[in-house]
Amino acid sequence: MIAAMGLAAALVVTPAAASGALWDGQTIQQEGTSTSNIDAGVGAYERGDFAEAFRWFRMAADQGVAEAQVSLGLMYGTGQGVTQNDAEAVRWFRLAADQGDAKAQLFLGRMYASGQGVTKSDTDALRLFRMAADQGVAEAQYMLGLRFFGGIGVSQNYTEAVRWYRLAADQGYTTAQLILGFMYAGGHHVPQDYAEGARWYRLAADQGDAEAQFKLATIYANGQGVTQNHVEAARLDRLAADQGHEAATFRLGLRYTVGQGVPQSDVEAVRWYTLAAEQGHLQAQKTLGGNYEYGEGVPQNYAEAFQWYRLAADQGDSDAQAALGRLYRAGQGVPQNYSEAVRWYRLAADQGDSNGQSALGIMYAMGQGVPQNHAEAVRWYRLAADQGSAWAQFNLGINYEIGQGVPQNYVEAYRWFNLAASDSRALAAPLFARAVERRDRLLTLMTPAQIAEGQRLAADWRPRIQVGRQ
Repeated sequence: MIAAMGLAAALVVTPAAASGALWDGQTIQQEGTSTSNIDAGVGAYERGDFAEAFRWFRMAADQGVAEAQVSLGLMYGTGQGVTQNDAEAVRWFRLAADQGDAKAQLFLGRMYASGQGVTKSDTDALRLFRMAADQGVAEAQYMLGLRFFGGIGVSQNYTEAVRWYRLAADQGYTTAQLILGFMYAGGHHVPQDYAEGARWYRLAADQGDAEAQFKLATIYANGQGVTQNHVEAARLDRLAADQGHEAATFRLGLRYTVGQGVPQSDVEAVRWYTLAAEQGHLQAQKTLGGNYEYGEGVPQNYAEAFQWYRLAADQGDSDAQAALGRLYRAGQGVPQNYSEAVRWYRLAADQGDSNGQSALGIMYAMGQGVPQNHAEAVRWYRLAADQGSAWAQFNLGINYEIGQGVPQNYVEAYRWFNLAASDSRALAAPLFARAVERRDRLLTLMTPAQIAEGQRLAADWRPRIQVGRQ
């Protein structure tokens, strides 16, 4: 079926346009009759009496009035006032298009592009779009831009694509403005020009386009092509969020969390995270889980945290999967269940998540939810340690120090303790003193050469990023 084609707008036909219509090369003699038929059809359509509207438009269409033929095509395409029939829609569009009606050419081009009611033909679609575009129809100009950009029915030509996009954009066609903003801001097949990108985004944003508002907010936040202005960025994010733009809604929550462009407020942040999370935004669901787990902006509620983490985890997010493992292991918000904890830790670990890998190592070391296996614990610790997990590095150091799951090796133990002690992040603070203590205690058991080798290994270490199943 024809989707929304702007039927109501297409049905608003001026008497002057109707009186100038041609049919088979002859000027319509019964001008008053055709015009009154159209007027009656428009009136019936606006009252919601589609069957009556169809009857009046059919009278005018049979007199050769192109506008009425277009209206019939739209009504057949949408099934308003008549049984839906794409082939009939094509027939009436073609009759109007053959008279040079630009809207009919656009709609018939759409039918050929999608293969509705006619054999799909990118060549015919291109021809019809060009005919309508040459008459100044903005949407047809945009459609030509898409075809030149993608090489659909014509040789790919980015210069021609930009030309047609610009013609449509200059008429205020928001999607063309949005695409030009994207192309210039990102340097996609045009010289990168943030100021030009911002200009096109602003034109679309001022017409209420949510995606353009979101993109323009990003430009203001980064100060690209405009003076950096977080207040303006927040205002634009708010405009987009008020239209239901998921990413803008989530980002507005982030702004309230850190107080960027808006007053800092965890409570307000949670409100926006919730709106985004309810729309299915994965990052919002995960973040909201953290708010409930740690009581930030809301009363601490492990059961609620579990629910939000579960939604994100079911979308495959490894952080949320590791968080579920943590809640199952501790029995927070759900009954304690080591087997379920292992299951969720493994799902995260298999995606290369260092928290999941480190936690899975602990489960094997403790024999919780799996048979105790120190060699397997070491394997998971190493995967996490190689990515920079301070806790995994510390635990790996212990295994090497006491020879558990691996042969005892003070040099390796020193290296991993040294790396764990060098993590300056706040989350690693409780670990720092313990790592320093164990590292320094090893100094009394090592030769100067071993100490030097341990220091060299620590200095040469670089994190490894892991992707996919381990």
